[in-house]
Amino acid sequence: MTFDPILPSIVTLRATIPDDAFTAPTLGTIREGSGVVIRESGLVLTIGYLITEAEEVWLGTHDGRQIPAHPVAYDQTTGFGLVQALMPLELPALELGNSSKSQLGDAVIFADGQGRSVRATIVAKQEFAGYWEYLLDEAIFIAPAHPSWGGAGLIGADGKLLGIGSLRLQMSRNGEVADINMAVPIDLLPPILDELLARGSVDKPPRPWLGVFSAESDGEVVVMSVADNGPADRAGLRRGDVISDVRDGAVEGLADFYRKLWEVGPAGAEVPMRIVRDGRENWVRVKSADRNAYLKKPMLQ
Repeated sequence: MTFDPILPSIVTLRATIPDDAFTAPTLGTIREGSGVVIRESGLVLTIGYLITEAEEVWLGTHDGRQIPAHPVAYDQTTGFGLVQALMPLELPALELGNSSKSQLGDAVIFADGQGRSVRATIVAKQEFAGYWEYLLDEAIFIAPAHPSWGGAGLIGADGKLLGIGSLRLQMSRNGEVADINMAVPIDLLPPILDELLARGSVDKPPRPWLGVFSAESDGEVVVMSVADNGPADRAGLRRGDVISDVRDGAVEGLADFYRKLWEVGPAGAEVPMRIVRDGRENWVRVKSADRNAYLKKPMLQ
């Protein structure tokens, strides 16, 4: 099929974040990417890190219009973000597809709000653990990579939306390294969409958050850094610490660490962890928190 009628429904997105925002040092104060119109009322789906703590959002259309928008929701679990245009976008909504039915080798289009698109192939569907306490049971990976991936639309051969662009990564296969994109699968949106629109969040207790940025090395979870004044920082964790146990269970990789952490209880629960520092083992107790409590809230419109 031709994708030309679909591409205008993918818009540019520019967000301005206050200098004193919690995420400003890591994500910056000017964030640019894309979003996909999913309702003709002007509701736009994007990747949440673009709009976290945003005080101003503008959407750009292919015909050059700049439309003010308001952040509606950011779901920490999926990574999706929603914004609502404050003036008519006058663009058709892109129909949601079924990402669970997509297969390795399927041809897709990955398109951004500036009209740039890449014809790509699904090269993997697998678990993804992000260093910022984020986990997807099954993310979608495509190649070749798009140079402007944040919030871009992953479109299937039927013209329906399969996912939202999140990251650019590298994949090694047969001794060769290739750039790939990771997209959040669209099937994660329908079960939570009504709650996000009604409340700005999903109606369940927030997960415990430590504010630790970690990497996996040979199966070990190693602390790269901690968020200033976050729970891990206050508990004394520091760069180079190896997180070996949570409660009474050995940690077997980054995804396992997150699952064990989230099983401890809701945000605010105390998390006992065994760490290895300079070859010595030590138990620490980290008073977890709700990540959202550290973030600036959108101003009411």
